[in-house]
Amino acid sequence: MSVSTTNLPPQFEVVDRPLDTQMTISMGPQHPSTHGVLRLELVLDGEMIVKCTPDIGYLHTGMEKLFEYKKYQQGIVITDRMDYLNPLGNNLAYVMAVEKLLGLEIPERAQTIRVLMCEMQRIASHLVWLGTHALDIGAMTVFFYCFREREKILNMIEAASGGRLTPSYFRIGGLMMDLPAGFERRVKQFTDNFPAALDEFHTLLSGNRIFQNRTKGVGIISAEDAIDWGITGPSLRGSGVALDIRRSNPYSGYENYDFDIPIEHGCDVWARYMVRMREMAESLKIVKQAASRLAPGPVKADAPKVVLPDREAMKTHMDALIHHFLIVAEGFNVPAGEVYHAIEGSKGELGVYIRSEGGAKPSRVHVRGPSFVNLSALPHMVNGEMVADVVAIIGSIDIVLGEIDR
Repeated sequence: MSVSTTNLPPQFEVVDRPLDTQMTISMGPQHPSTHGVLRLELVLDGEMIVKCTPDIGYLHTGMEKLFEYKKYQQGIVITDRMDYLNPLGNNLAYVMAVEKLLGLEIPERAQTIRVLMCEMQRIASHLVWLGTHALDIGAMTVFFYCFREREKILNMIEAASGGRLTPSYFRIGGLMMDLPAGFERRVKQFTDNFPAALDEFHTLLSGNRIFQNRTKGVGIISAEDAIDWGITGPSLRGSGVALDIRRSNPYSGYENYDFDIPIEHGCDVWARYMVRMREMAESLKIVKQAASRLAPGPVKADAPKVVLPDREAMKTHMDALIHHFLIVAEGFNVPAGEVYHAIEGSKGELGVYIRSEGGAKPSRVHVRGPSFVNLSALPHMVNGEMVADVVAIIGSIDIVLGEIDR
């Protein structure tokens, strides 16, 4: 019996080699470069990967089942803990799905703040990816620089919501509360300084020959194969497919913002790296536009049966205070129906399916997490590559196991 050589490049062709030359090794689940508790079962012929089987489930928490026991507003805290590097994006996908069922109309200021916060969160997520991806390949300095910039974003998220990693800032019908005083000034300070930091990252990595040699021509997946595997987000755009839900199916007013969709045609680790680097610059453009559009106005929908009244109203009106406790204690009823809503998360299409049979709790919630789908293409990407390149390829698809296992 001989080793299969399907889809292997010519330089790695194996002819009539007996199976006893192969070796199966386990990479992970406790491994510094698998970005979580992920186990890969690798079949090697020498140092070349013949087969890769991802083994997931070590972090399984049953989040989708937990939604069925929570009132709709309570479910927001669960979304923070899925992709914990993109919590505001998770918040947005979930609350917009519920708002579709309720038919709520969100005020303009609330939508603008949602866009601003989600784009800052996208930059923060990409900064974690960049720092850890560089660290995997051996570039340590970039890691510290990335977390320095991410800390500035988390400070602003904390100022608005009171939380850093799990903010739960968005609410069904709007926001938890309006932005604090001086927030626009802090955003401007960040947008003024971040381009210099981005140039610094390019200086450290993009012109680095070692980094180029470790990423160019590695982990190739064509546009056709990427589409067949269901890959979305920067990993898909790195294969030359200009698909971005913010443009193809806009939400929260994204159709009114001027931004480009970065694509690369290299289809390799380097292309996926360049897409995310350029995407941070585009997100910065959106943040600037959103900050300039922050006009005074309400941040909660006019829906007394769903939305909690403002704190000031509760202080002055006993009826509002009683109403607050009723909503918290009993929840609000959502009409029967089912809905799917998708947004462009930091890692790709993040979709939430909700089925309601009427009442204060959903009967079914399912999340289409981009990390889970993108990981499914990893065996295709690593087939025929060297075992030393696996960490670079995993880093290039930017996965979070909290979202994969759920």
